[in-house]
Order: sequence, then C-alpha cells, then structure tokens
Amino acid sequence: MKRFIGTKQFYRTLLTIAIPVMIQNAITNFVGLLDNLMVGQLGTAEMSGVAIVNQLIFVFNLSIFGIVSAGSIFGTQFYGKRDYHGMRDAFRFKVIGNAIIYLIAMLGLYTFRDFFISLYLHGSPRSQELAVALKSAEEFLLILLFSLPFFACSQAYASSLREMGKTTVPMFASSIAVVTNTLLNFLLIFGLMGFPRLGVVGAGISTLIARIIECAITVFWVHKHAATTPFVLHAYREFHIPKQLIKNILKKGSPLMANEILWAIGQTLIMQAYSVRGLSVIASLNISSTVSNLFNIVYVALGSAVAVMVGQLLGANQAEQAKDTARKLLFFSVVSCLVIGLLMFVIAPFFPEIYHTDQTVKRLASQFIAIAALCMPMYAFNHASYFILRSGGQTFLTFLFDSVFTCFIVLPLAVLLSTHTALSIVLVYLFCQLVELLKSGIGYQLIKSGKWIQTIVHENN
Repeated sequence: MKRFIGTKQFYRTLLTIAIPVMIQNAITNFVGLLDNLMVGQLGTAEMSGVAIVNQLIFVFNLSIFGIVSAGSIFGTQFYGKRDYHGMRDAFRFKVIGNAIIYLIAMLGLYTFRDFFISLYLHGSPRSQELAVALKSAEEFLLILLFSLPFFACSQAYASSLREMGKTTVPMFASSIAVVTNTLLNFLLIFGLMGFPRLGVVGAGISTLIARIIECAITVFWVHKHAATTPFVLHAYREFHIPKQLIKNILKKGSPLMANEILWAIGQTLIMQAYSVRGLSVIASLNISSTVSNLFNIVYVALGSAVAVMVGQLLGANQAEQAKDTARKLLFFSVVSCLVIGLLMFVIAPFFPEIYHTDQTVKRLASQFIAIAALCMPMYAFNHASYFILRSGGQTFLTFLFDSVFTCFIVLPLAVLLSTHTALSIVLVYLFCQLVELLKSGIGYQLIKSGKWIQTIVHENN
C-alpha cells in the first residue's frame, strides 16, 4: 500500500493546490444550482431553453480550455524550471488563441442561433411549450454572447496563476462573482426589491455582470502583483512569441486543443441524441448535471493537482518521482470519489423534488443522478488518467483517449440507442455511461507503460 499512499507532505502539497480549486468550483456550482432552481421556478420550458444554451456555451468554454491547456503544459514546466520568460510567451499564446476562439464563437452562435437551438427541440411545431423554450433560449443566448470575451480573458490569467500554484486568487475572484450572480438572479429573475421581473433575461444579465467582475478582479490582482507574477511583466509591450515555441505548442497542443473542442461537440451531440426523447429528458438531464457538477468538484480539482504536481516534477527532470506521484494521485482520486459517489446516490431520490416541474421530469432526474453517482469512481479514474497523460505532453494520446473515444464510441451508441431502439431513456443513459469502462482499461495500460513520462521544455524554447 505504500506505493499508493503518500507522506504527510505529499497530501499537504496536494490539498494546498486542490482545496482552493474545490472551493472555487463548489461555490461556482452551488450558485449554478441556485440559478438552475430559480430558472426552474419559471417552468419546464424556460429551464429547458436555458439548458440548451448552456450546452452550446459549453462548447465555447471547452474550446477556451483547449487553448489554455495547450499553453499550460508548457507554462507549468517553464515554471518548474523557473523560466519566467518562457511562461510569458506561453501566456501570450493563450491570450491570442482565446481571442481567435471568441471571434469564431461569437460569429457562429449569433448567425446560426436558431438552427443550433432547434436541434434540441422535438415535437409538434405548434407546441406552446416548444415555442416558450425556443424564445427563452434565444433571449438567454443573445445576452450570454457578451460575456464570452470576459470569460476568455480571465481563463488566460487564472491558468497562468495555477501553473505557479497560486490558486487562491482565481478562487476569490470566482467567489465574488458567483455571489454577485446569485444576488442579481434573485432581484432580476423574480423582480424583488423594486427591480423589474425579467425572468430568463434577468438570469442572462446576472451572468454577464458576474463574468465582468470575475475578469476584472483577476486581471487587476495579477498586474498589481506583477513582481510575484512575472509572466505578466511587459506581456503586452509586444505580442512576439518565438517561432520555435509556437511550433512546439502547436505540435504538442494541437491534439489537446482539438481534443477539448471535439469532446465538447461530442457531449453536445450526445445531449442532442437524448433530446429526441422529448423536452422532459432535456429538463431532467439538466437537473442531473447540475447536482453532478456539485459533487464532481473533488475529482475535477484533483485533476488540476495532477497537472501541476506532475508537470512541475517533469519540468525539473524528476521522472521517477513524477511517476510515483501520478500513481498516488490516481489512487487518492478514485478512493475519494467512492465516498462522494455514495453521498450523491443517497440524495438522488430527494434532490429533484426541489424543482417546480412535473413528476416525469423528477423521476427521470432521480434515476440519472443515481447512475452518475455509481459511475463517479470511474469518472475520477478517467479524469486523473487524462491529466497524467497530458502532463507529460502526450497530447495525441489524450486526443485518442478522450475526444476520439467520445465521438466514435459513445456518440454513435447514444444515437443508435436513442433513435433506433425502444429502450427507455434511463437504460440508454446507463449504457452510454458504462461504455466508458473501456476507457478506464485503456488509461490503465497507458499509464502503466510509463511512455507518458517526458520533459517537453528545454533551454532553447
């Protein structure tokens, strides 16, 4: 067991990195839960419209994460070598890449918004419920489009801070933003304290203001403390990035960027496949994913710890220690999520009762939550495996492991079972989750081989 359990110092380092990320994600997802509940009080159609938009924005968010991650695998190792000039170049890459993604997303989502939203709406075109869902989605999306550049900017800064192990500032900025978002939701969705009752539009305005606040706090703090965040010193004096570094990031990072984008698209299309079973399925999956996100904060934060701890060790040329750390982090993540999954399973029958929706939606949501809870240790293993492979720059392997598996295994299965069988949507969802056991087996073999271990930054970068 000593091979799987670390020292007190090991867990102290782990928790120093992971706990602020957990707190940040917990606050964000808890407020997301409150947002979801508040919108849910407006009705099933309104909640479904917002859920559809969030699924579309999810593709943008993951695309930003792809750009940021490509720069961060270099930024983390540069920091391990204390090469701050290299960190600055990696930061510039993220800023420029995020700006390009934003422009593409803004143009695409605005121009084809009706087409994208309609993909999720199935039933009679004259259905009043579908008309309300479409109207709600359009109103919500048009406001959220203005929040995209602020999210892109804050992620570039926050990721560079995390590369240095400075996770408290993004946590603080996110905390202030989500508290603001919650208060504004109460005021603007329901029209309290003299504010107008704006419904879904109010939810969109609240999110926009929260994104602006989060970005402003993060950017201001970094520039105010430039002496301790040297990657930002003279970052905007010029936008030159060494050609060799660009080539290296694109070589290692292109699969990673493609992976995040394709995985997000794959997840969005899987949701669309489920949606052919009716609006109630969208609403119930929205409830399920909201509570799942709240419980998933443990393995998500541990994934961030894997990226930082293993990446820094590889940057310092400590390959054996990196391998040992990866094994212990993987074990800790799975064991932790066994406990978290059991807690989530216990609340599955009760949580959907909070929503103002019909019994069919509540019943389906309870079953989806229970399935996600039982699968959580598997999710934790796959998530940690992904970051272990990524920390060593094995981005093509992560591309195959993550998005290719989703798009060519899970997605076809979801489409086939949803549209060509009479299986209940609950069984369809269950089978689509359990197929990821294949990914767990692949991840185990890849990590066991040790081929992921490599240092990717050198002095000439």
